[in-house]
Amino acid sequence: MIEQKAAKKEGWRNRWYTIIFESDTKAGRRFDIILLFAIIGSLLVIMLETVPGINEKYPNVFIRLEWFFTLLFSLEYLVRLRIVRRPWVYARSFYGIIDLISILPSYLALFLGGAQYFIVIRSLRLLRVFRVLKMVRFIGEANVLSGALRASRHKIAVFVIAVVCMTFILGTLMYMVEGPKHGFKSIPIAIYWCIVTLTTVGYGDISPQTPLGQLIASVIMILGYGIIAVPTGIVTSELNKQSQATPRPSTKVCGLCNTTGLPIDAHYCSYCGEKIS
Repeated sequence: MIEQKAAKKEGWRNRWYTIIFESDTKAGRRFDIILLFAIIGSLLVIMLETVPGINEKYPNVFIRLEWFFTLLFSLEYLVRLRIVRRPWVYARSFYGIIDLISILPSYLALFLGGAQYFIVIRSLRLLRVFRVLKMVRFIGEANVLSGALRASRHKIAVFVIAVVCMTFILGTLMYMVEGPKHGFKSIPIAIYWCIVTLTTVGYGDISPQTPLGQLIASVIMILGYGIIAVPTGIVTSELNKQSQATPRPSTKVCGLCNTTGLPIDAHYCSYCGEKIS
């Protein structure tokens, strides 16, 4: 009798796990599409609430809709925790954290005024569209890009430190050349000008007036184009390496640790060793 109850309970959990976490089945795909429409609806409610004319005309409607979506997503989050084998693993996963912080603002608004507007974080849940539309190649490319950024982080860090040192030196030099009478009232202001010039933004609120200052500014502008190219080359090189080394991903999810993006030819999860059906 006990074994039958346990099997029935496990069967219920597996059915709902397939619906909620998998998008390969008809029911799972339907659930994800409904979820995406609910997320978009909740975001529209938040945006329309900030429009003065609409909010003044229907103040209570938006409050009710906000709590409707919040309770709906809260229930969904609790169900997800209930049906996974390791709730704590899901809670600490990327989607688990996003699901949690997307419902917290409404509850925080009860104690902190204006906190409900942070519900826009809920837009991150739209990342599930990649699973729903079976856009596997985009998930794979996202993994390649994140891997390339991680691999090149040390090179980029050295590059950023070099740029910061350069802005300090050139900003101080411009302060000495132009001085307060031309708008460079202090070294921090001169460094600010150097940063916006080096990044090719150039607001134009400060500009050098002396020939030597204009010459230095021209050199900084030319350096700006070269600075843009350096990190691009670093990341591009790592992208090529990652593309050659990364296997094609799968849309299946590990039932034990909730890991996604596993190799399409894998029979076992590379993280927990669970057999993949």
